Amino acid sequence: MLSHFSTPDRMKTGTKQLTNKTADGMESNMRYIRLLWNLYQLKKNVSKNEEQIRALQEKKLRKLLHYAYQNSAYYHETFTQAGISEENMDKIPLKQFPVINKELLMEHFDKLVTNSEVKQEKLRRFDESPASKSENYLGRYHTIHSSGSTGIPRYFVYDDEAWGQMLLGIIRGALWGMSMTDILRLLAGKPRILYIAATDGRYAGAMAVGDGITGLRARQEYLDINEPIEKGNRKVIKFDPNIVIGYPSAIKLMARQVRLGRVPNHVKRVISCGEPLSAGLRSFLEDTFKCPVINFYGSSESLALGLEERAGEGMVLFDDLNIIEVEDGKMYLTCLYNFTQPLIRYHLTDTLKLKKRLPNDSYGFSRAEVLLCRNEDEMWFRKADGQEEFIHPLSVEGICADGLKDYQFVQTSDKSFQIMAEITKDACKETIIHKIESILEPLLSEKALQSVNYEVCFVETIAADPDTGKKPLIVKKIDDRKAV
Repeated sequence: MLSHFSTPDRMKTGTKQLTNKTADGMESNMRYIRLLWNLYQLKKNVSKNEEQIRALQEKKLRKLLHYAYQNSAYYHETFTQAGISEENMDKIPLKQFPVINKELLMEHFDKLVTNSEVKQEKLRRFDESPASKSENYLGRYHTIHSSGSTGIPRYFVYDDEAWGQMLLGIIRGALWGMSMTDILRLLAGKPRILYIAATDGRYAGAMAVGDGITGLRARQEYLDINEPIEKGNRKVIKFDPNIVIGYPSAIKLMARQVRLGRVPNHVKRVISCGEPLSAGLRSFLEDTFKCPVINFYGSSESLALGLEERAGEGMVLFDDLNIIEVEDGKMYLTCLYNFTQPLIRYHLTDTLKLKKRLPNDSYGFSRAEVLLCRNEDEMWFRKADGQEEFIHPLSVEGICADGLKDYQFVQTSDKSFQIMAEITKDACKETIIHKIESILEPLLSEKALQSVNYEVCFVETIAADPDTGKKPLIVKKIDDRKAV
């Protein structure tokens, strides 16, 4: 006689968990394979000639323009006012389309985006919530912010598809000059990637780098520029990175420790991003790490704009992802892959000069020279025990308070600094001082710089540098001998 035995519940549960784990593993493998395949497809554009790149660019542009006209109330209105319709849109040159700037973006944000569930005020509340640091808005929108001179952050929103396209552009740039065979060999060895920058908050670089490293299945470690030097050195020694990514002024700090013999150097590639890389600093990094240094160019509006492979060659612009125009010294960006928040002829405040193509140029992409961007040095102070410690510009940028129009740090000695604050007429000075203190006090404590004195000074205006026309975040009125 045959007996029927039922499967115990715990066996059913175990089998289900094993099945789910297997399915998750298969899905993870498929995502990894798709990423490598899409990277291979994007890398093929590098070998295209100028005519092929222009044709690809034009095709993407017209698709974006039609989509914006059909789905964005703002662009439908401004295009119509400029005499642009669906019927004649494909015949009108881009330079005849209306321009937009950061003020217009903030004023018309809700009308400009193509999805009604994306609202500026809701994004602001989401950004201020603790959960925002680990989640996407509504679970599917990657949101980054950029602080303006008014103290009110601007938001840039990427849906999953746009974020994926941007990540591919960043990965291609980080591994520039490597064949797919070289890339597969590198990834098989599980590269150890160290990211040095500000890692708290919704910083574009930290979010993109983190997602890109995760997608490549590489090992990663973050080194926040707010960490004390000794703590950072211990982290570098333990992780022993072979790829370093970050702001050049932040990477310089690690290079300085390498030169002093305090941390090992097994770095095979350096990716500099977020601020200009001067020829002198590039040479210092190349001489210290003994490896290629890729100078990456991006912005919150489009994180993958281009790169400089070698000194003196200029930036290679990613014309397959963006269109960059320069008119009367002004730079305009059209991002070709963000359909949720289309940016068409958006005025970027960077100063960029397009370069003539060289006869022997191996790329069909444009080349340019980025002339002016933020490039402040860190402030070095002496602790109570006599040891040196620094405060990086990233630690003190983006301070937002009602009535705070602009601010500037002035280092007056190795134990003191001032904060120059430009405010509106109706601003509350006490509130602004409290806001600044709430940011500085924890930072100084973390760095063991409680002995450093500072004061907030209210001024009518903060003057621009006469040589650059920019307002530097940090000014030094001391004899700074901490240069590389």
